[in-house]
Amino acid sequence: MSDLAGKRALVTGGGSGMGAAIARALANAGATVVVSGRRMEALQEVAEGSKNIIGMTADVTDEASLKTLFDNIAAEVGDLDIVIANAGAAESAPYHRTGLDLWQRMMDVNLTSVFLTFQQALASGMMKRGEGRLVAVASTAGLKGYAYVSAYAAAKHGVIGLTRSLALELAGTSITVNAVCPGFTLTPMLERSIENIMQKTGKSRQEAEAALTKTNPQGRFVLPEEVAQAVMYLCGPHSASMTGQALSVSGGEV
Repeated sequence: MSDLAGKRALVTGGGSGMGAAIARALANAGATVVVSGRRMEALQEVAEGSKNIIGMTADVTDEASLKTLFDNIAAEVGDLDIVIANAGAAESAPYHRTGLDLWQRMMDVNLTSVFLTFQQALASGMMKRGEGRLVAVASTAGLKGYAYVSAYAAAKHGVIGLTRSLALELAGTSITVNAVCPGFTLTPMLERSIENIMQKTGKSRQEAEAALTKTNPQGRFVLPEEVAQAVMYLCGPHSASMTGQALSVSGGEV
C-alpha cells in the first residue's frame, strides 16, 4: 500500500459506498482525509472509524457551497494534495420518458460536480504548487452505453472527456488527472437499482441481481474496496506517468 503520510485529501460523496471505501483506504495509508456530502450524520459514521477522517458538509452541484468547503479545508486542514470527485447518482428511464429535469439532475450531480470540484481544487492552491492528484469516479457507463440510463451515461462520458482534456492542459505540471470506471459495485446506489428492477419488472431479488451481474465476465459485483485500491494507485508516488486515463474496474466488461 502507498505511504501517504502527510498528504491531505478530499473525497466528495464520502458518506457511503465507494466514497467511504476510498476515504478509509487513504486514511489507512496515513493521509488526512476530508469526506464531504450533504448529510453530516453519514459523514460522522465514516469519520468515527479513523482519527484521520474529518466530515464536512457540502453540495457538489452548488459552486458557492463548494467554495465554502475548500475555504474551510484550507483553514482547518491545509492545502490539498489529493482530490477525489466521487459524488454521483443514477436514475433510469426509457429515453422517450427522460424529461429535461431528469437530464439536468444527472448532468448536475455527475458531470458539473466534477467540473466544479476540480476547478476549486486547482484554484485553492494545487495549480500554484503545480503538484497533486485529481481523480474522478466515473463508470463503465462512461465507456459504453447502457439502455434506460441515457442521461447518466452521457454525463459519465462527459466526465471522461473532461478528465482527458484537463490532463493535457496540466501535462506540463506534476498534477495528474485520471478517472476510474467501476462496473456494477456493491453500494447503496446498486441496492436502489436492484430494488427498482424488482419493483418495475416483478423479478425476484436473485433474478434482478443476475440481470446486472451478467454484464460482468467474472459474473459478480465489484467490491468498493477494489475500486478504492485502483484510486490508491493513481494517488501514489509511482503513478506520475498515469494521466488522462480511464481505468476500468469491471471484471473485464470493458
